[in-house]
Amino acid sequence: MSFAPEPSFAHGAAPKAASTTAILLCNLGTPDAPTAPALRRYLGEFLSDARVVEIPKALWWLILHGVILRTRPKKSAAKYASVWGPEGSPLKVWTQKQAVMLRGYLGQRGHPVEVRYAMRYGNPSIASQLDQLKADGVTRILILPAYPQYSGTTTASVFDAVYSWAARVRRIPEFRFINHYHDDSGYIAALADSIRRHWQLGGQAELLVMSFHGVPERTLMLGDPYHCECQKTARLLAEQLGLPMDRYRVTFQSRFGKAKWLEPYTEPTLIKLAQSGVKSVDVVCPGFTSDCLETLEEISMEARHAFIQAGGKAFNYIECLNDSPQWLAALSDLGIRHMGGWNTTAPEADQTLADSRTRAKALGAAQ
Repeated sequence: MSFAPEPSFAHGAAPKAASTTAILLCNLGTPDAPTAPALRRYLGEFLSDARVVEIPKALWWLILHGVILRTRPKKSAAKYASVWGPEGSPLKVWTQKQAVMLRGYLGQRGHPVEVRYAMRYGNPSIASQLDQLKADGVTRILILPAYPQYSGTTTASVFDAVYSWAARVRRIPEFRFINHYHDDSGYIAALADSIRRHWQLGGQAELLVMSFHGVPERTLMLGDPYHCECQKTARLLAEQLGLPMDRYRVTFQSRFGKAKWLEPYTEPTLIKLAQSGVKSVDVVCPGFTSDCLETLEEISMEARHAFIQAGGKAFNYIECLNDSPQWLAALSDLGIRHMGGWNTTAPEADQTLADSRTRAKALGAAQ
């Protein structure tokens, strides 16, 4: 096995980055453009991940390349085009903004660490960002998935990408990983605050629907904690808002394929609610920390249309946490806790580095 060459190195040299500690904020990903070719590349990478699709590889390869990648990219491109903004994909725009703001919040609190963002699928890739952090002299990296609830299909896949990168590196940085924060008090408070602000501006609907991304039901039976963590998030959020059980629903969206996924499904639930006489709903997606295709198109457009067509009168979508100050403060708290014990101050002073270089040369270092 051959390892990737190390960046140019000199003993005692100051790192290029402002800090030798960094946080890598990792989100799911997005195509580079709302076009069929871009979607074909993106979906090919996404749906080839064995964490995402647990079907025998040979069989799935035939389905993926023989059917899905021939038909789905064009349809998906049209959906992406409906939410694409001047700056690009909403998910990428919000994730990039969160990384910049998180760096600022941490700096204000005495932790001037580097913060970058990466996508599990698409660009910038996790590997490319880790390459750059290493080249900049970063030696400690906290991996922060943008998924509050842990799932093997999302969180574990991010960790896979980090491990794969590390497998070809000679000198591996010190890593820490945040598995989940579904019940973090700051995260719950930020969600509750965003919903209250919505109610203050537009009033409160009859029901609050909390829609989480779905996963195949069999993952729950095999030990994935995602369903349980979604339910706990919903319960804690309802408690913060003072909502009794009959005033909210927990649903799951984005079903793909013919297998049974976690139920109840979001759109069919909304249709049944409208048909049963519910006239107004507020819909929030607590599992998404950035607005994206699944929230803006699938929920705010498609689910809204289904509810109104079924007899509902008012469908109010509550945007994701995005750049909420309370959310970024909570995220900085989370990062600080998980970096506990790491030196998050500026790199060593010039004299200390010079002394280190002298000692290294005395012991036989070439540089």
